[in-house]
Amino acid sequence: MAVPRQRILDLMKACFHLVSPDALSHQLTPPCQVQCRIFSTVFNPTHQRLGNKILRQRLKGPSLAAYYPRRTVTFRDLKKTYPGFDMYDEVEEDRLDHITMTKARGKGAPKKKRSAAESRSRKGGKKR
Repeated sequence: MAVPRQRILDLMKACFHLVSPDALSHQLTPPCQVQCRIFSTVFNPTHQRLGNKILRQRLKGPSLAAYYPRRTVTFRDLKKTYPGFDMYDEVEEDRLDHITMTKARGKGAPKKKRSAAESRSRKGGKKR
């Protein structure tokens, strides 16, 4: 793997640069800056939270979209597209038959509330 000559020189300059203890804080940023340039990272001397960790991650949208299968055409879609044609949907007919049979036995869903007055009148009604 070929490394640009300027990067090697910057790295050598950073490694062999001797820093005195009193000038440590002043001399610390150039080697960090060189290191960031060499490894292609963001130079952040103030240590602020920039969100680079999140921005480097792969996008999740394409993988999520590929996980779920594509929608297929259903009878309901065909009925919406061609409202003039009468189509027989066996699954829907079975569902409706099942609902009518359960209602006939008294096991169906209760009627929906239409108004507040109707619900008040039924509260004191029949007792079983």
